[in-house]
Amino acid sequence: MNRFLPGNLITLLRSGGEYFPALVFAIDRAEREVWLETYIYADDDVGRIVTAALVRAAQRGLVVRVLVDGWGARHYLTAAIERDLTQGGVKLLKYRPEVAPWQFRSNRLRRLHRKLCHVDGHVAFVGGINIIDDVNTPGQKPPRVDFALRVEGPLLVSIVHSMQRVWAINELVQFQHSEVPLFPAPRRAARAGAQTAKFLIRDNLRHRRDIEQAYLAAIRTAKREILIANSYFFPGIRFRRALIAAAGRGVAVTLLLQGRVEYVLLHYASRALYGQLLASGVAIQEYHQSFLHAKVAVIDDHWATVGSSNIDPYSLLMAREANVVVRDPYFSVQLRDELGKMIDDGARRVRPQHWALRPRLYKALVWMAYGVVRLGMGLLGYGGNEWFRGRRRRHQQWHPPQAADEGTAPDRKG
Repeated sequence: MNRFLPGNLITLLRSGGEYFPALVFAIDRAEREVWLETYIYADDDVGRIVTAALVRAAQRGLVVRVLVDGWGARHYLTAAIERDLTQGGVKLLKYRPEVAPWQFRSNRLRRLHRKLCHVDGHVAFVGGINIIDDVNTPGQKPPRVDFALRVEGPLLVSIVHSMQRVWAINELVQFQHSEVPLFPAPRRAARAGAQTAKFLIRDNLRHRRDIEQAYLAAIRTAKREILIANSYFFPGIRFRRALIAAAGRGVAVTLLLQGRVEYVLLHYASRALYGQLLASGVAIQEYHQSFLHAKVAVIDDHWATVGSSNIDPYSLLMAREANVVVRDPYFSVQLRDELGKMIDDGARRVRPQHWALRPRLYKALVWMAYGVVRLGMGLLGYGGNEWFRGRRRRHQQWHPPQAADEGTAPDRKG
């Protein structure tokens, strides 16, 4: 799972307009089995279209398994959709179902945030797109922006094994009889193309930091350009330090971040980091045309990643995530061009001089939000980790004296 494998054919899918037709097309041509994992499964036009395709496959005699997150299902999966799936022959399982919503425990935040599907072990889909309409957001007109991949080739082996293992574990911990082996038999997949790629997961056992480490390794070896598009950007100190060091050695570092307010607290808390990054030469572009849900990056035109993992404590410390890293110049340029169009058509650059002139009330809101997030992470048992750790000498090293007026944190903010 941690090795780069050659011989893959990887296709970039832009948002639901390209992803859902490709997904339904693959399901309708399945011959043996369909496996689907998603955080959100909504009862809307898209949810009903996907449900109909899954039921058609089950009624052809195929094994169809759908794993949804218990928290996401609680808010989006309706009784009607659940009934349609189960009565249609689909095996539906909920990851960590909520049995006592009034009891709060930190491990309840260990959710299934992956968005995966494989059909017959021959084609898979990996990315950040939930089973929900792109315009299923109040007040939204342009569709939200996200990406996924259609994958063929040897990479399928890791994807299939990971999905089988998570399904089997959940059946066992929920005391259900499982027909899926906890340790699947070895598989092989034929070459389908010429692209080299690696499938990465984040879990709470052996692969706790695999996705973050892949990002850090690529950032630390970058020579020309780093372009990261992320919907919820709240990196820890190691990640920030790597970006700042890259900018310091002349790499063009650009962050394409959410400009619209979706979750108020995280929106303002993440902006507490802007001053530090801007003062170090990192360019920040805020996307305003629609809601940004992308979780992708391109580094030096030969390294790219697409997946479900945001760069925030939730994705990198708690949730199950899945990303694909692609080492292929053609794919990297293709994704780079898509992000460049988004910057040109719908983003506004955050200028350091404008950031320094923000109203005092705005600055206060930013640091209050940051403090609340920090307190929340502490209560969940993550407050002492590298996310907030920092020392005065590091702060002074990272910031010129005038940076304090540009919204940077005192040393206690890390």
